[in-house]
Amino acid sequence: QNEEKWDFVLVSDIHEMGSEKEIKRKKFLDELSKKGFTIKKIEDTKLFYGVRAPPHIFWKYQRLLTNPNSRQQNSSAYQDVPMTTRIRVVHFILQNTVTSDLEKLHDLMKKKVFEAAFPLHKKEEIREILKKKWARWRVLFKEQPIEQIRCYFGEKVALYFAWLGWYTYLLIFAAVAGLATVAAGATVFSSSQVSKEICNANNTIMCPLCDQNCSFWLLSDTCTYAKVTHMIDNEATVVFAIFMAIWATVFLELWKRERANVVTSWDLYGWDEEEEELALQLINNSQHEPRLYQHSYLRSTIVLILALLMITVLIGIAHALVIYRAMAVAVFTQSDTSLLSQHADIVAVLTGAVLHYLTIVVMTKVGRHTAPWALFPFLEKPRTSTQRENSFTMKIFLFQFFTHFSSLIYVAFFLGRVNGHPGHYVRIAGHWRLEECHPSGCITDLFIQMAVIMVLKQTISNIMEYLIPLISHQLRKKKKHPQRRSLMLGEEEEAEDPCKRQWLNNYELNEVNVFSLFNEYLEIVIQYSFTTIFVAAFPLAPLLALVNNVIEIHMDAIKMMRLRRRMVPRKAKDIGIWLQVLEAIGILAVIGNGLVIAITSDFIPVQVYKYMYSPCTRENHTNMDCSTGYINNSLSVFHIQDFEPHTKVLPVFKGEQIKEYRDYRNADDYTYTVQFWHIFAARLAFLILFEHVALCVKLIAAWYIPDVPQRVKNKILTEKHNHLREELRWVMLWKVPG
Repeated sequence: QNEEKWDFVLVSDIHEMGSEKEIKRKKFLDELSKKGFTIKKIEDTKLFYGVRAPPHIFWKYQRLLTNPNSRQQNSSAYQDVPMTTRIRVVHFILQNTVTSDLEKLHDLMKKKVFEAAFPLHKKEEIREILKKKWARWRVLFKEQPIEQIRCYFGEKVALYFAWLGWYTYLLIFAAVAGLATVAAGATVFSSSQVSKEICNANNTIMCPLCDQNCSFWLLSDTCTYAKVTHMIDNEATVVFAIFMAIWATVFLELWKRERANVVTSWDLYGWDEEEEELALQLINNSQHEPRLYQHSYLRSTIVLILALLMITVLIGIAHALVIYRAMAVAVFTQSDTSLLSQHADIVAVLTGAVLHYLTIVVMTKVGRHTAPWALFPFLEKPRTSTQRENSFTMKIFLFQFFTHFSSLIYVAFFLGRVNGHPGHYVRIAGHWRLEECHPSGCITDLFIQMAVIMVLKQTISNIMEYLIPLISHQLRKKKKHPQRRSLMLGEEEEAEDPCKRQWLNNYELNEVNVFSLFNEYLEIVIQYSFTTIFVAAFPLAPLLALVNNVIEIHMDAIKMMRLRRRMVPRKAKDIGIWLQVLEAIGILAVIGNGLVIAITSDFIPVQVYKYMYSPCTRENHTNMDCSTGYINNSLSVFHIQDFEPHTKVLPVFKGEQIKEYRDYRNADDYTYTVQFWHIFAARLAFLILFEHVALCVKLIAAWYIPDVPQRVKNKILTEKHNHLREELRWVMLWKVPG
């Protein structure tokens, strides 16, 4: 029974005897044999090689990495090595075994000498528990079996699901707060004074939205749009933005405590990843010399230049989306379809958001394979696998972040603010005008953009993420399922090797690569960015994230247990560099939400009007809403004779010589009014105040909630004390001479 337990399986095509590939394969297998590995060969449509490591390798591993607190070491302790440890050690040796041609397994797989190398999903009790309690849709709302995940997939995967579960749990509070914000906005859907003024502005004639054959329009035509805007943009939004800044901090601080509890229970709190890698290198090759730390300013400069180049390309793509929206508005307003021409700006925003989503999908695929990131490992020369992973993580995250947010940044902070004014518009290539904001504000454009991207990303992307591995598995199974040979008359059926079916079933599963877990982290961290950075404009983001994560947890579980080969288990005591990324996002969330309220929202202009320009400042109006007259105050007048020569306006409102547009400009020379500068100063003051208050609250929350629980600290303290007492007892047994 013990002889049939295999740590790894190597798969190869059947090569001709004496061919270069066959010789290279034999050399690699010979190197493994020299190290004491047992190898079993099974031939089918492919060649399968089962690999089992000798016991002395695991004995060395345990001797080198035994907990120093334990004086008693069992010489046969290798028999109790967990399967996750066996797989991890064997995988390391396989990846670092060098043939006489100085080739490793990675090189041989590139040359198609071997097609695949993977550990096995086996019929064991823990796997059945996971399939029953985790990897199925029926247990959608049940607690995850983190300990069983750890025992089967290793600590790194278990920590990912523990973190994802914790994040999903705390999203409940953010989702409730977001719903409360939307509910508060819904109560003023029709009662907002600003919305009422827009809906009653039947005599307010606005400047045309395009230059050719566009008519003037009535402000009251956008009544519904104004109501939706003020449902999102109100005082509750400010409170929600501050709440989310605090929530992001509390989430991370509570996660640090949860992580400390988890890794302490796994006896990994003081584990050193570098020490483990050095131990594995020595087990594989006793003559191994450590690779020393080194730094090159030249390489760092080249890496920085390449990173800035990629960011510039992404900003260029954002500019392309801006150009599309400007052109789309011009085209749609001249459409023969009345619905399209009347709602050209909304259609341009929606189609622009869909185009942005498609850009994200394309750049995600292209960036990972063809971007300069492929050059970075050669330039940076990371010492360890962790350094390599951290470097790759930072660069891909920055790439993805700018891909997702560059267009949103334009909508949030530049839309309607760099477009000029009637008679002197800023134009693209001297032809297409940049878009303008609605008189009720720009925040609805940002709301639409975020809603479209999040909904599409969490529906289409997740469906594809599940269906592609499922279909791929079915196709592989159908294609590679061996055909049973028909028996001749009187011929007995040959007994099939019991390992053959197991190995074939594992081979038919989808391939797992080193980026499988990285992709899952990246997806959720980008989602976390959407949930926090511009959440003031889209309070429903936490709710969408919550629904997505509940599904995501079990979808990932099903993929790992049923559709993919077994991941190589890896040890970890935290989520790595992702924690630093999350902390950076938390700071960006404070800045982003402060900017959204100060710049994108109409909150500040309304407050300035209430306290400086409204009727309430001139006389005591106890029964009057102080925002009365705000809309008329926020519009500037324009003389038709000042239109640019090439502008052709349909003469809908004959006889009217003065039209209006959203801005704070003088009627005679179109320079900014004093009120514009008052609002500008108020925006700046609010931004500084908001960010300082929010950051102070974040710092206080981080101080108030200790990263490590007292119970964990006391446990570690007691262990250190007991260890030193034991050491002292050993010292006392030896009498000092004299």
